[in-house]
Amino acid sequence: MIRDIARELGAYKELRDVPPERVRNFRNDLYIVNEALRLLQSSPTPHFIAARDADVIRQYRRQVDLATKFIPDWVKVAVAIALGLGTMIGWKRIVVTVGERIGKEHLTYAQGAAAEITAMATIGAADVFGLPVSTTHVLSSGVAGTMAANASGLQWTTIRNLLMAWVLTLPVSILLSGLLFWIFRTLAL
Repeated sequence: MIRDIARELGAYKELRDVPPERVRNFRNDLYIVNEALRLLQSSPTPHFIAARDADVIRQYRRQVDLATKFIPDWVKVAVAIALGLGTMIGWKRIVVTVGERIGKEHLTYAQGAAAEITAMATIGAADVFGLPVSTTHVLSSGVAGTMAANASGLQWTTIRNLLMAWVLTLPVSILLSGLLFWIFRTLAL
């Protein structure tokens, strides 16, 4: 597969010259090769790989990562604007829900600190293991944990609403993004 990728890339000289109808297959092939090499490298001491070959594999993976794992600047700007506007508009609702509506009593400074430290550790661990997590979900769970540990009680209607939001976020996001992609693709043609 690496040979096929090299042969095809040789015909185009650079990735940006690959025709649009071939880009998807080309990128998928690169992802498959990269993942296979990652698994090969992480296997317990593969004896059939010489030290110099291991360096070549590392270099190759680095180049594939540079070619495939990037975020265009316009996406970064759009996400920053969306997050900024969302926070600017909805900050009070978020703060009130997390600080006052999860537990039956207001969040204390100690509970807030414990929830934040727990959230930091959880998000850090998820990052190390490459797991996708929502910072809001993690923090809300941390606050609920401190309320339960303090025996101050939980407001189950709020917990139920948070759980429903967590469960519905994934399918609704999938449907919405699929619909928007279809609309944008239709408009572009």
